[in-house]
Amino acid sequence: MNGLYDWLLASAAGAEPVERLQLGLSWTLAEVDERLGFSFSPRQVPRTLSWAGTLAGRPGAELRPWLLSWNGAEAAVGLAVLNASLNGAGSCLRDAQPLRGEAPGHLRVFAHFRPQLAGQRVVVIGHYPGLERLWHDFPYQCLERNPQDGDLPDSAAEFVLPQADWVFVTASSLANKTLPRLLELSRQARVVLMGPSLPWLADWRAFGVDYLAGVRVLDAPAARQVVAEGGGTRLFAGPVEYALLALD
Repeated sequence: MNGLYDWLLASAAGAEPVERLQLGLSWTLAEVDERLGFSFSPRQVPRTLSWAGTLAGRPGAELRPWLLSWNGAEAAVGLAVLNASLNGAGSCLRDAQPLRGEAPGHLRVFAHFRPQLAGQRVVVIGHYPGLERLWHDFPYQCLERNPQDGDLPDSAAEFVLPQADWVFVTASSLANKTLPRLLELSRQARVVLMGPSLPWLADWRAFGVDYLAGVRVLDAPAARQVVAEGGGTRLFAGPVEYALLALD
């Protein structure tokens, strides 16, 4: 598969077992060596999963390659396990600065960058609840696989991204395999790769990413509970916080 995925899988070489795996309505959570990793859960999951009840205790090295699967549930598991294996293991996340302010947690990345975007052509990949209110006075385009009012379909990326000055990309695009093409189309723009699905690795710069905006876990038991109880943006109301790292 694409060299980006080869790099990601090679970056997580640990053999630790997966201690916990939860496939929630909004987030998939994996735990490896007491580190939590997230992935956005697929919209459609079969009622019967052949591997249910068999994942905890299996080596992370066995499940991380599921990221390459075209099955949405398997890819989410693979990404969550990859993130649990990576996040907190290196200096990248430790160097990231927390984003705080009045905006709701899942919108603080957009609030942080807003002063830099005047007069710029801005594209947001992925629909973030409440962004239309936060940026009500600011023109931007949103691309979404399941478009809501005002969104463009993700197929518009081929036309919109090459013209953009700034692109905010959801890291959940790793699981559905669209990220390599999105980054290629955005090579003339400043790119912010963001979301709980983000693998914290400094070498993203080689793929055209300028900023990493992922999450740091503040309260692991609360994060587990939110995931297990079907929470979405509730995850940002205490269990995790957004943190930002500019890549040189």
